[in-house]
Amino acid sequence: MPKTVILGVIGSDAHVVGITILEQALQAAGFDVVNLGVQSSQAEFVEAARREDASAVLVSSLYGHAEQDCQGFHEKIAEADLDVLTYIGGNLAVGQDDFEQTRRRFRELGFDRVFDSETDPEEAIAALRRDLQIAPTEPETVPVRG
Repeated sequence: MPKTVILGVIGSDAHVVGITILEQALQAAGFDVVNLGVQSSQAEFVEAARREDASAVLVSSLYGHAEQDCQGFHEKIAEADLDVLTYIGGNLAVGQDDFEQTRRRFRELGFDRVFDSETDPEEAIAALRRDLQIAPTEPETVPVRG
């Protein structure tokens, strides 16, 4: 049975290209995807995760204000008694120079995985499979040649 993931752009951000690409990649990888679209509130993410019994919530933000948009997000998830993985990716901070510092900040906010805007969708999907303990499908298993 496919795992359901919630995908969307949080806050006032209106960048849609990244989640469109990610949605297609996730669907091709066998996930059921509920795409909330752009300018989604924390409450919309939480309600969709509850309604769909989601395994993961993937938050995108490209306009640099993700930290303020995500304040209190994990508290809302806890209040809803949800057991979901949370990923965030994109251009998460204005003037983001040291991504490791940004990653630490978002891990402190409660996110399980934090990706920069240059992350290939396949990298995020591989992490999601590992975190959800999903074995790759046959065509995606590449034989090692020596």
